[in-house]
Amino acid sequence: MPSSTLDDLADAYAEVSLVNKRLLNEYETVGQTFHRQGIDCILLKGADLLSRLYGIRGTRPLSDVDLLVHERDLPAIHRCFFVPQPGRRERDRLPSFAELGLLPELLKAVAEQGYTEPTPIQAQAIPLVLQGRDVMGGAQTGTGKTAGFVLPLLQRLARHASTSASPARHPVRALILTPTRELAAQVEESVRLYGKYINLRSTVVFGGIDMKPQTTALRQGVEFLVATPGRLLDHVQQKTVNLQQVEAFVLDEADRMLDMGFIPDVRRIMSLLPKRRQNLLFSATLTGEIRGLADSFLSDPVLVQVARNNAAAESVTHLVHPARRERKRELLSHLIESRDLRQVLVFTSTRIGANRLAYQLNRDGIRTAAIHGDKTQPERLQALADFKSSNVRVLVATDVAARGLDIEHLPHVVNFELPGSPEDYVHRIGRTGRAGATGEAISLVCAEEHERLEAIEKMIRLAIPRKIVPGFEPELSVAPSIMGATPGRRSQGPRERRPRRGEPDRDRLTRAPQSAKSVDPIFSTPYKPSPAALNTAHAPAPHRPPRQVAALLVGVPKK
Repeated sequence: MPSSTLDDLADAYAEVSLVNKRLLNEYETVGQTFHRQGIDCILLKGADLLSRLYGIRGTRPLSDVDLLVHERDLPAIHRCFFVPQPGRRERDRLPSFAELGLLPELLKAVAEQGYTEPTPIQAQAIPLVLQGRDVMGGAQTGTGKTAGFVLPLLQRLARHASTSASPARHPVRALILTPTRELAAQVEESVRLYGKYINLRSTVVFGGIDMKPQTTALRQGVEFLVATPGRLLDHVQQKTVNLQQVEAFVLDEADRMLDMGFIPDVRRIMSLLPKRRQNLLFSATLTGEIRGLADSFLSDPVLVQVARNNAAAESVTHLVHPARRERKRELLSHLIESRDLRQVLVFTSTRIGANRLAYQLNRDGIRTAAIHGDKTQPERLQALADFKSSNVRVLVATDVAARGLDIEHLPHVVNFELPGSPEDYVHRIGRTGRAGATGEAISLVCAEEHERLEAIEKMIRLAIPRKIVPGFEPELSVAPSIMGATPGRRSQGPRERRPRRGEPDRDRLTRAPQSAKSVDPIFSTPYKPSPAALNTAHAPAPHRPPRQVAALLVGVPKK
């Protein structure tokens, strides 16, 4: 490596924020350097990079080296970026929207929405998308990923803006796939809000509603199409949409797509797109499967990651209330009434459980609505609108809403039942604490869920505090496991020595003599048939008369 490159590496290393030693243990042995403006970094084998960095800046211990990702975990990714941690020096300040080079029309629309400074994911992704690069973005939910790709795509496609009414002047040029209906509707709303001063059309298509209005909108021509995979394939089959002029393809919430089994449909859709296009993949978690999917269609991508995988937002406080399973509903009502909670989003594991809980809370005098997959799309939209407008106090939802709800300043999220996957916990609580706001995540945990709670704490690397509400105490036998004591671990007191096999008890003189246990001989003696059974077995079988058989003989008719 040239010496100038090493000097640049040392200068960049001196400016970046340091990662704590816990990240050093999590990630393997490849380091990266980065600048706040997204300057290309260097990826080397871990031992080589460590020796070079340590030789350059030998006054620092190796535990302070920024170790983030391993080269073999990022196939075909040659440049990586990571934003500085919050609270660093003023020189690490993120650029403003105006400094990102956005059009005045976009800056005006962004300002009308009340945003003045970009989030870290936006500051890193927008310049790269504007350059036409393929990007794989990883960030916590609620960090502004949507604007991170909507704004630059609007600017790149602004050259196609037209006031013509002809559908031929408005072909589909940007395709955005989302896993859920709610998320699709919100992404399309962002396209309309940010692009209100640019003559680009947009529409959204998803299942659960009539296809005719969607078909009409598609035939009139749109540049931005936001869709769920299943309904988009329905339109492809009906030949109501043409994807041959798509210039940009966005796969949003790719990990949720994987969980819901949409990847085969996504691959089928990608086969219908032009080979030359810009590809963007955004995901809250970047697992090995997601990286493999990215490697299959991203070309020389840039990784933009603003937090470690499965990290919970720092602005969210976590709290666990241990309780009996059968008293969770009463505890939830008590918390809402006693603390006067407003706008509470409650997650359950099943649709039936969501309906039942909503019914019971309404019976308790708490206005509640439910949203899940069995609800029709108009019912889901109405429930969401009532919740946003505070017409209902509580919204009970299944995980179908964990990725698609964007409620401004949502203060409380309650896990009525812990999710089966620890990653879903991060996505659930990601509905609160968005865009830097504070939020609270409350979990009602019974004895059967203590293992799930331990898995969640292990993944987010946080010991969640427990608080027992008086009058709703859990069972005494399982309270230690829920309160944080590891089940099955021996106490710290002195262990009693057990006598060896065949060795007499050493304290037999001080112990009271133990009476021999009375054992029923039926458990130790072998089975012997009774004499009556033997006589029955050797007795001759009773004489039965032969059975009479009737037969019908039929002759052959004469010819």
